[in-house]
Amino acid sequence: MELTKHSERKLDLITVGRACIDLNAVEYNRPMEETMTFSKYVGGSPANIAIGTAKLGLKVGFIGKISADQHGRFIEKYMRDLAIDTTGMVQDTERRKVGLAFTEIKSADECSILMYRENVADLYLEPAEISEDYIKDARVLLVSGTALAQSPSREAILKAVHLARKNDVVVAFELDYRPYTWKNEAETAVYYSLVAEQSDIIIGTRDEFDMMENQAGGNNEVTKVNLFQHQAEIVVIKHGVEGSYAYTKAGEIFQAKAYKTQVLKTFGAGDSYASAFLYGLFSGENIETALKYGSAAASIVVSKHSSSDAMPNAAEIKALIANED
Repeated sequence: MELTKHSERKLDLITVGRACIDLNAVEYNRPMEETMTFSKYVGGSPANIAIGTAKLGLKVGFIGKISADQHGRFIEKYMRDLAIDTTGMVQDTERRKVGLAFTEIKSADECSILMYRENVADLYLEPAEISEDYIKDARVLLVSGTALAQSPSREAILKAVHLARKNDVVVAFELDYRPYTWKNEAETAVYYSLVAEQSDIIIGTRDEFDMMENQAGGNNEVTKVNLFQHQAEIVVIKHGVEGSYAYTKAGEIFQAKAYKTQVLKTFGAGDSYASAFLYGLFSGENIETALKYGSAAASIVVSKHSSSDAMPNAAEIKALIANED
């Protein structure tokens, strides 16, 4: 599935959902209670994917609600400085704050995130703040699962997906499951399935697909058969160090290995993967090459301190693949 339709549209991609602040531990190999210094970055899966694809040269817009304060201004300026269109970004008028994520880097295998997600601005994006004129000027709309966790963000996402379908905009769904945002697993499965059935491209880990299916130990074959009964054209299922698989409605199966790297931390891989995979499709590459782009970008980001700042350019991705293949 090459994303070559509607090249006349203003934007290649719009991402919608959360933008927040990541505070990553500067001091490695120690627990958070002993960590005294952190570096500030833009975070949140849809924001990271907007940043990742913008760094790869795509024309990108972002829809989301941010705080009317210093953190909100930092996020908006950071994205605008990368030429991301922020006209779909809305300031919260009820004094809500953006989410904060403190990260702990005890070792390459022991990383954790302490989230502050109570009453956060991004989950109060209203359906009325979703513009059809804005969405129909894009080729792809990417939504992430976290934005479905509560109202009114949930309804705003469903409206955005509806408007994309109405205007022949490809819908990409990054499952992005964060358990601390949801009330229970049954609810997660309901809303994930609802959006997945309306999506052309679905990307997630095997565990995230299990959450959508409300079961453990799911099977890729069953997952893709079920999704191909609906809108899906491509289903990408990631298996960590075992690599990733892409399935197409036409019956093709592609696989990419996980590229070896000096891992610093475990977070940020999914967002960089999605960014580079979509970039590959936009560039007219075949799905196998797009998978390689995703895997390589993920390896680059987990070797570096940040998620958003570490998003690679195309030359870095291609160099890693050339060195490893």
